[in-house]
Amino acid sequence: MSDTATLSSKFQISIPKTVRTARQWKAGQEFAFIPKGTGVLLVPVPGVMELAGIAKGAKPRNYRDRKDRF
Repeated sequence: MSDTATLSSKFQISIPKTVRTARQWKAGQEFAFIPKGTGVLLVPVPGVMELAGIAKGAKPRNYRDRKDRF
């Protein structure tokens, strides 16, 4: 991707339309900024419904608990 954006005087960046369209990002969507080397990863924060079912088949027995820490 060769699309670029400029940081405004209010510290805002407009994401280029080609990137928004390719990633299917919508207005009002929440993002996390993750420092990575000399750059930053921009990652959409998943909603509760998107996380539903990701632990299917997990066995909750014998997991570590805070009670076994000193």
